[in-house]
Amino acid sequence: MIRSLLALTALLFATSTVSAQDLPKPGPEHARLAEMAGEWDAVMDMGGQKSKCKATYHVACNGIWVTSEFEGDLGGIPFKGHGIDGYDATKKKYTAVWVDSMSTAPLIMEGTLDAAGKVLTMSGTSTGPDGQPQKFKTTTEMSGKDKMTFKMSMSQADGKEEHAFTIEYTRKK
Repeated sequence: MIRSLLALTALLFATSTVSAQDLPKPGPEHARLAEMAGEWDAVMDMGGQKSKCKATYHVACNGIWVTSEFEGDLGGIPFKGHGIDGYDATKKKYTAVWVDSMSTAPLIMEGTLDAAGKVLTMSGTSTGPDGQPQKFKTTTEMSGKDKMTFKMSMSQADGKEEHAFTIEYTRKK
């Protein structure tokens, strides 16, 4: 299947009139995401239980995407996750896809940056622990170039939003 997709993609590029001028170029929104590039130490607080984690962000695909790798220990359980973040210029929305070692379903989100350019709020849906669709909301607040705070909440069956965890990031020097 993957080979078929790669062959189709190659065929489309070979037969199209796409030039380098037609390819998307990073804009200010992509530059904002690129500011996260680097290595980060992190502390995750999940209901008062704190654990040390680490994350690495890379600028990818000519500056229009940022990929992330996250790993830590959650109550004695090794945890790994990977993200892809970008900006959809057509929708005028930030976008994200997250996968990790505790779920077989991806979390797909989109959102906006506040007017001050400091807090990115995103929402999306994935599969909850009960196998049913569950809504998620995240905020990422940048406190300068070397600190950021990530918070995630989940909607419960009754529709109430419940805080899940907070991660405090500090850029490695």
